[in-house]
Amino acid sequence: GCNPLAETGRSKLQNQRAVLNQQILRAVRMRAGAENLLRATTNNKVREQVLLELSFVNSDLQILKEELEGLNISVEVYQNAEETFSIPLVPLGLKETKDVDFTLPFKDFILEHYSQDGSEYEDEIADLMDLRQACRTPSRDEAGIEMLISYFLQLGYVENRFFPPTRHIGVLFTWYDSFTGVPVCQQNLLLEKASVLFNIGALYTQIGTRCNRQTQAGLENAVDAFQKAAGVLSYLKETFTHTPSYDMSPAMLNVLVKMMLAQAQECVFEQIGLSGIRNEFFTLVKMTQEVAKVGEVYMLVNTAMNQDPVKENIPYSWSKLAQIKSDHYKALAHYFTATILCDHELQPGDDEDQQEKALSQLYDHVPEGLMVLAVLKDKVQRKQLGKAHLRKAIVYHEEALRVCGLCKKLRNIEVLQEVLTAAHKRSLLKYAQQETEDDFLSLIQAPDILSKTEHKIEAIAPQFSKVKVKDFFHKLGPLTVFSAKQRWTAPRTICLHQEAGELGFSLKGGSPVQVYCLDPVCSAASAGLKEGDYIVSVGGMDCKWLGVNEVLEKLKSVGKQPVEMEVISCQDTAASLHSKSATYSMGMQKTYSLICLAMDEDKIDQTKKAPLKLPFLSWGTKNRQKAASTLCLPSAVAGSSQIKKKLSPFTLFNTESSLY
Repeated sequence: GCNPLAETGRSKLQNQRAVLNQQILRAVRMRAGAENLLRATTNNKVREQVLLELSFVNSDLQILKEELEGLNISVEVYQNAEETFSIPLVPLGLKETKDVDFTLPFKDFILEHYSQDGSEYEDEIADLMDLRQACRTPSRDEAGIEMLISYFLQLGYVENRFFPPTRHIGVLFTWYDSFTGVPVCQQNLLLEKASVLFNIGALYTQIGTRCNRQTQAGLENAVDAFQKAAGVLSYLKETFTHTPSYDMSPAMLNVLVKMMLAQAQECVFEQIGLSGIRNEFFTLVKMTQEVAKVGEVYMLVNTAMNQDPVKENIPYSWSKLAQIKSDHYKALAHYFTATILCDHELQPGDDEDQQEKALSQLYDHVPEGLMVLAVLKDKVQRKQLGKAHLRKAIVYHEEALRVCGLCKKLRNIEVLQEVLTAAHKRSLLKYAQQETEDDFLSLIQAPDILSKTEHKIEAIAPQFSKVKVKDFFHKLGPLTVFSAKQRWTAPRTICLHQEAGELGFSLKGGSPVQVYCLDPVCSAASAGLKEGDYIVSVGGMDCKWLGVNEVLEKLKSVGKQPVEMEVISCQDTAASLHSKSATYSMGMQKTYSLICLAMDEDKIDQTKKAPLKLPFLSWGTKNRQKAASTLCLPSAVAGSSQIKKKLSPFTLFNTESSLY
């Protein structure tokens, strides 16, 4: 990762975001305390003081939220350093997180679950923590993307190794909402994996905004980056549907995907016009349809941003910028159409049919009383319709400038003001060049322009398979057997004596090998070997990753000498788990609902007291996790029954999750 202390513009913004997150955290805690006191007290004087304090805290939170919005619209920092005359693109800021110490929980789990010395895995645990720390400050290039993907894939191994589905191991993950700054805590890896995916998408957007939009290669890279960002965010929306963080809710992710595809479409238009737009009939028709497409997609983005529940948390300036871009590009579409009509009169050698067909594609309908071919042939009608388009272009330009002037954040972006003003002046100049004496006779209203593009923009699904990673905890054994879902007895030592060159059993399976066809009267069976046991070591040599032939060779290589081997027996798995479904409530902006199916109560020990549930909204869980854990080694007694624990309906989702 990058140096977190580097004095770059991007690192300064991320540091400011981290500071704001802590300030928002303190303010939310104060508000929660004041609200609890207000509910508990009946003293009128105390209630008045609490209400006054609540008013102050809410005002403070609003100010902090506006400051966070200012960071989200600080688009100049992420743009290319070259001088450009283009409307800025909007990147996503990286989600911030707290440090996580895996050392004690993982070492305890290795000793308890895998019956191995956890201190032997200190280097692997340190590598995982170093990788997580580096992912907090990824470089803004493909190397940064690859590092984030490698950590995301590594989390898949970690989840299978250390996170059993029936309980938590005491690791608390905290991530801050990218838009509200509110922290969300969970003890499972779903929040961690979803947040890393969000940051992969956010990093793609930052790469896209950094591309040089004055070159063909730069624009191609920008289009590719925004398409990949949309693909990652879409994958996040489809895969993690119940993350308790507003920036990763399905509704918010849907808006972000639309915004990234719109920015890719904008870059496509810039790419087409990079070499210059020739003032030629058919070229202008094509450019008109392309720019109308950009205006259309930004209009859809603006509409989506103003829907519940997104509009409460989306930055206000983002919504206004989408509206400005929609108006700006619609104005350009009308300007190009006016140029077609005013500057290109039908000449004797021109193909009337081709021009009529091309112009007809711009309209769903023409104004009443007009025919496309007649407009092309009649100079007066051409001028009148062209001026109608110019008037509509000027209206759109003025609306874009008005909205930009009303938004404090956008008003301070100089290049945005310059682009909008220049386009407005160009339309005014074009209109002034036309004859004006018959304006009062013209009642023609310019029809809307139909959009069309030859460059279809779609989200590019993430290709995680291209990044190769190795399981840090490879030494624990094959993941298909040695996972957190499986339970075994502690390793048992079997002293094996070969009888007349025979072992008394056969081996099967891949890695690790399994005992089968065990002769019940052989010496191995007398020493405690059982049908179905897994062989984990022979003569002190680890053989979890060895196949049947390799293990047989080791066993037979000792000849008539006795050899010690360690075996484990698989135990019954825990009781069947809850089926669960979680959805984001579209009608309620701050509500998640769980639908938990009932368990088979006949299989649950009714006499066992259910564990105390912690409140859904809770703070300070990190300190509780620092308490030393009690180790319980697996029993070496074969067939020992496992006490089935009664689970809370929320156990698998999040026992100590926090949602604000």
